Amino acid sequence: MFDPRFKVLFLEPAAHFLDIVHAKVREKIYANIYKSRYATDPELLKKVRDDIWEFRTHYGGIQYRILAFWDNTTIAETLVIATHGFIKKTDKIPKKEINRAIALRRHYFQSKY
Repeated sequence: MFDPRFKVLFLEPAAHFLDIVHAKVREKIYANIYKSRYATDPELLKKVRDDIWEFRTHYGGIQYRILAFWDNTTIAETLVIATHGFIKKTDKIPKKEINRAIALRRHYFQSKY
């Protein structure tokens, strides 16, 4: 079996989102994240803008998104940090969700150093 391309860490808001969605949705989100670690597929992991990416899951006619960013500061492993999740209701990702991911990214790196 191939090694995964990255490891995923969930910040508290992302973990909370996963706690509140239905168990079947949570399983599908985890399965898609797992698959994205091994294969490059924009249906599962897609760049939103700048340094923000989205894990994409479609289940029961609803689009679930978890925003994330890359942390390549560790030589030993590449990390993808999941910031938070939401249900996508429009074609575009709301600017407030992107801004929240950017703020969580900034806080993550400030806390790290």
